[in-house]
Amino acid sequence: MGCGDRQWARRLAGKSRCSASLGGANLGEAHKALILQLNPSENCTWTIDRPENKSIRIIFSHFQLDPDASCETEHIAVFDGASTRGPLLGTVCSKNDYVPVFESSSNTLTFQIITDSASVQRTVFIFYYFFSPEIRIPDCGGYLGALQGSFTSPNYPKAHPTLAYCVWYIQVEKGYKIKLDFKEIFLEIDDHCRFDFVAVYDGPSTRSGLLGQVCGRVTPTFESSSDSMTVVLSTDYANSYRGFSASYTSIYAENVNTTSLTCSSDKMRVIISKSYLESFKYNENNLQLNDPTCRPIVSNVVEFSIPLDGCGTIKKAEGHSITYTNVITLTASPTSEVITRQKHLQIIVKCEMEHNSTVELMYITEDDIIQNQNALGKYNTSMALFESNLFEKPIHEAPYYVDLNQTLFVQVSLHTSDPNLVVFLETCRASATSDFASPIYDLIRSGCTKDETCKVYPLAGHYGRFQFNAFKFLRSLGSVYLQCKVLICDSSDHQSRCNQGCVSRRKRDISSYKWKADSVIGPIRLKRDRSASGESGFQHQVHPEGTQHQPFNGLHLFSFMVLALNVVIVATITRRHFVNARAEYRYQKLQGY
Repeated sequence: MGCGDRQWARRLAGKSRCSASLGGANLGEAHKALILQLNPSENCTWTIDRPENKSIRIIFSHFQLDPDASCETEHIAVFDGASTRGPLLGTVCSKNDYVPVFESSSNTLTFQIITDSASVQRTVFIFYYFFSPEIRIPDCGGYLGALQGSFTSPNYPKAHPTLAYCVWYIQVEKGYKIKLDFKEIFLEIDDHCRFDFVAVYDGPSTRSGLLGQVCGRVTPTFESSSDSMTVVLSTDYANSYRGFSASYTSIYAENVNTTSLTCSSDKMRVIISKSYLESFKYNENNLQLNDPTCRPIVSNVVEFSIPLDGCGTIKKAEGHSITYTNVITLTASPTSEVITRQKHLQIIVKCEMEHNSTVELMYITEDDIIQNQNALGKYNTSMALFESNLFEKPIHEAPYYVDLNQTLFVQVSLHTSDPNLVVFLETCRASATSDFASPIYDLIRSGCTKDETCKVYPLAGHYGRFQFNAFKFLRSLGSVYLQCKVLICDSSDHQSRCNQGCVSRRKRDISSYKWKADSVIGPIRLKRDRSASGESGFQHQVHPEGTQHQPFNGLHLFSFMVLALNVVIVATITRRHFVNARAEYRYQKLQGY
């Protein structure tokens, strides 16, 4: 923020302006900050009016409410509209463990602050600004799915953009957690990080637990408790600095006492504990694959990432299944040519892909003693939007803003090194929420298109592709999320389900497929509909914010009409009764005194 606005914000300290409007005389201001110190038993309402073709983003970057109050008795409620009767976008209270951010889809946004009767200090810092959803900031957020990687703020090491809200979603494989290292953070310094900040969340969304909210010049490190992490950069309109540079790595999270095997569609991953090796007087330097040039990664464990088409992996087709096998040998320098006092240890890893599952099998041979371990795995799939039907440039923006009826190109990718597998789109559907609760709209079902604008592309190896025209759900503030269920088949099996195409009434067994997997993408939001003032566009989250409202359907309309008719009948009967009653009575003028 600029100096003038901060002085203005400080002048607000100690004051509580109830039912004040931020519109009216301030309608032309593109951004504004509020510092509110609230009293007990308050009920204050503010309304923000946006200019035409703009959206409103409001950020509660720092708030201190009564820590002992319940969310019902003390909270901040945010509504999409000009009053508290509008749809509820969400609430903020002392129990929230995240930085609340809301976006409007109508002409106005209203927030209401209610406090209880406790005499405690309450401070709320609020910053809002108008923005154009169709104007995107390059390299602002996206999805990071590798086991390790790096990313920076937009323009780094140059000054970061103003009024930016960038979200990076990091997702690694199951069984791992994430270690995030910031090589540099250079943002505006503030004790509470109210103006420019980086927020790190322990999970897949901005509603996950907050690991930290940082600013200034620091180099923090964060570690997740699961296989996902979310990073947010939020900036105001002044005092831009270098931003940040970060890298992340995956750490094996599970407690491994001996060995474990995980099979995926592109690799076998073997984890060996160091204590297990030490029990045989071995270390990681004694381990060797069929191809000795393939070396493990050593961290808190010893990890082999073995590609299915490399490092000496042997592939064998057996009926409808395919197996991939490799051998890890523990070698040591013999003490003589005749004897040894070390056990000979072999770990035989084997992944078997069956009709409808992926079975993992590991043999550990220890002086002719075989130990077996079994587990389940899955094919690695992902889904992304692309700029055109050439499917060359994926779109990384999250959320992605589109025009109503704009053609969207979607690709589901299978990440595998086996060239003899194909992807078939069995079912693809859309929902207004990330948990795919009602309402649901089918685009593809049983391989058949159910939407008139939907077109499915022919089988193309590791890719399932389709296109459709963007739409919005009626009476819904949520974003649009897509979910596809795919089948993975052997391309040489011409009788497989993948080669059957559209089957509207499928028999119970219509030949084989190898795996069924789900892919989800979203949210997709509509840009402002310029032809209709006040019409709402789509609203985000990877994890939707606020309360969902059910559509106003035909049953509701019929109930309303019946209720209105009953009111009319009751009113007519009452009027007749009143008229008749008046006709039966005689009136006498009172005598004056």
